[in-house]
Amino acid sequence: MNYEEIAAKILKNIGGKENINTAWHCATRLRFKLLDENKAKTETIENIPGVITVVKSAGQYQIVIGNSVGKVFDSLADQAGLENKENQAASTNEKKDSLVNRFIAFISGTFTPFLGAMAGAGILKGLLALLVALGWLKTTSGTYEIWYAAGDALFNFLPIFLAFTAAKRLRVNQFVAVALAAALVYPTLVTVATKSQTLHFLGVPVVPTTYTSSVIPILLAVWVLSYLQPILDRIFPDAIRNIFTPLFSLIIMVPLTLIVVGPIGSGISNLLANAVSGVYNFAPIIAGIIMGAFWQVFVIFGVHWTFVPVMMNNIAKMGYDPLLPILAAAVLSQAGAALGVFLKTKDEKQKTLAGSGVVTGIFGITEPIIYGITLKMKRPFVCAVIAGGLGGAIIGAFKAKASSFTLPSLLALPTYLGKGFIGVIIGISVAFVLAAILTYFFGFEKSSSQATVSDQNLSQTGELVTAPVTGTIIPLTSVHDQVFASEAMGKGIAIVPTDGTLKSPVAGTVSAVYPTGHAIGLISDSGIEVLLHIGIDTVKLNGKYFKTLVKKEQHVTVNQELIKFDLEKIKQAGYDPTIMLVITNSKQYQITATQETVAKNNWLLQLDTKHDH
Repeated sequence: MNYEEIAAKILKNIGGKENINTAWHCATRLRFKLLDENKAKTETIENIPGVITVVKSAGQYQIVIGNSVGKVFDSLADQAGLENKENQAASTNEKKDSLVNRFIAFISGTFTPFLGAMAGAGILKGLLALLVALGWLKTTSGTYEIWYAAGDALFNFLPIFLAFTAAKRLRVNQFVAVALAAALVYPTLVTVATKSQTLHFLGVPVVPTTYTSSVIPILLAVWVLSYLQPILDRIFPDAIRNIFTPLFSLIIMVPLTLIVVGPIGSGISNLLANAVSGVYNFAPIIAGIIMGAFWQVFVIFGVHWTFVPVMMNNIAKMGYDPLLPILAAAVLSQAGAALGVFLKTKDEKQKTLAGSGVVTGIFGITEPIIYGITLKMKRPFVCAVIAGGLGGAIIGAFKAKASSFTLPSLLALPTYLGKGFIGVIIGISVAFVLAAILTYFFGFEKSSSQATVSDQNLSQTGELVTAPVTGTIIPLTSVHDQVFASEAMGKGIAIVPTDGTLKSPVAGTVSAVYPTGHAIGLISDSGIEVLLHIGIDTVKLNGKYFKTLVKKEQHVTVNQELIKFDLEKIKQAGYDPTIMLVITNSKQYQITATQETVAKNNWLLQLDTKHDH
């Protein structure tokens, strides 16, 4: 895989480096805050080899790559000069986002940079617990103490790591933030707090609180610092600002955090921990069903990041977290669904993707499975949700707990040792096996190329796709758009329209409605995936001259009106109005195009399902 080439194509099609507000990556995705998302050519990006899909969520433009995301990002960062980039419009642009989107972006940007290191450290702690339980290692040995220090250091000094990444997200001096966090976990202050001794700062008592392993207090402190630093920058002239702003930041923020911000953060932490514990203890099985079934749905929408500080806070405050073992069932169910696809499908490309997905899923990375397989096929995702819910219910019933934070996977099993561990083994086994079985028997549409019997809805001559508009028929390969003409998105046909009404060429369901009104996606009742695109580059009109008449998930009939568009004004604006009809899953069909040159209530394409031999 040529990471430089992938990065170059992505950079070009997101609108270039000048369109990047901020950029970072998590375990599988490139994450962007773009200045103008309309400049990003999503369809082109999704067809770049090495790109699984594009997701727009939580105010972010996310490109799912898979396990090689780090190498792609490094190359992209080099090409775009991201390390030295300071976009003045960044903060203004982010403030336009909703409060929820800004919060999710802040949390994900704070935790993702060291999530891998944190997961590795958590697994190391779990393995040490396993070795001690087996009698292979003693806690008094030097080997144990050194390895335990390696595994526990990140968690013990977690405020320092959070301060560094949070400061970067909030655009404040990272080293001042780190110094603030280091003061909170300074050995002398930790000892005083452990002994419940009360210090006084200028006569004001300091509540004895230990901040090692804490999450919320330092996040609040850095947030307050993000308001203080600009004030100090305005007060001090350029000649002394680099020294006096950090000086007074520390003079003000350290005591302010110890006296006010820290105790407030600790109070919030205690409330969260008690709330999670209370709900879980009241109905552990229901909690298991909800988290086991819907965790991957949370991942799709990006809201799973809101749970990360909660789970880490539980471990800091209670010494354990009840949610992480349940999430292992959700993760393993996706791996099981991928196994079901691998065993059933006859499509070599899909089999390869599913096979690698099983491996990555077992080790905790499910996004390649979700976006590359289960969500695209729909039914396997539902099968995984059902299996994950049942596995989660079993784990919840046994009241299993995680002793340290790590990515839910088989590797995390040592962190679940203790009460309820047998429930984890049973729960994740049920989730994995049941998802594979359900997917194998119920996860495939009859009309897909993997079906074992022909679709009864298809006639002997195949299914017909009718003309969506009147006009002149031309080959798709002749249109003045490289993406469509190359048939990279699928085979199809094009029409130069003579009227402004786009009608449905099939009976089916609306799968996608574009806000700009220039395109719409349909899935026929037999599974044909149709994309109708009005004009070339008409997305730039931002919805002007277009009126969408249907909604997503609405069922439509053949010739039902979908979109009204002002043909003459589109042409006057300088845009090519050619309409592209593309079968995006055309690899599943043998396609015959009409020999006629005029489109008017006639059929354009005949699709016959391919059968593997």
